[in-house]
Amino acid sequence: MDTATPAVTVALHDGTRVVAESGQVDARRHGELLLPAVDRVLAEAGVTLDTVTDVVVGVGPGPYTGLRVGLVTAATFGSALSVPVHGLCTLDALAYAAGQAGVAGPFAVATDARRKEVYWARYEDPRTRTGEPAVDRPADIAGQLAGLPVVGGGAVLYPDAFPDARGPEHLAAGAMAALAAERLAAGDVLLPPQPLYLRRPDAQVPKNYKVVTPK
Repeated sequence: MDTATPAVTVALHDGTRVVAESGQVDARRHGELLLPAVDRVLAEAGVTLDTVTDVVVGVGPGPYTGLRVGLVTAATFGSALSVPVHGLCTLDALAYAAGQAGVAGPFAVATDARRKEVYWARYEDPRTRTGEPAVDRPADIAGQLAGLPVVGGGAVLYPDAFPDARGPEHLAAGAMAALAAERLAAGDVLLPPQPLYLRRPDAQVPKNYKVVTPK
């Protein structure tokens, strides 16, 4: 499952293929949409939640509120089912999805970070990231990414900075599940299910606020 972008997306993978998948794009309703999506996927596959052996969740980078919906839900499932919970970089999953769509590389992935910024990373190919994810203003990285295709919603939002925008615009969890299954089968250790924020949340305790106490 992934809630690090405007897409709320869930998939079930049997180790060989994606069995069922659900996705809906709504940046303001992650909390409302995630569990119904899980129910739909399980129903479509004809299985119950207690048959799940591993949970994979996108760790971002992504905005604070949406990202934590997926992480908390995944942690809850892992605890209730006593199964491992694995983290996967959302940008890596989107890069893998781009490969499934025919983008070979090198290329970059960019998602909307709000505040007129994007979360982004460069890829040598759909499975190989070069460097760590970052958050920047599109104009500040346009020169670095000049001549490269840029995959994702961030590219679509800022065509002046990223003229060669490619799909998919939003992540589908089937690609994340397939990448995770591939890495687990190879014996790779995935990320811990901890959020990759890259910056502080918008909501903060105000400084120097006035204390009002009764006399």
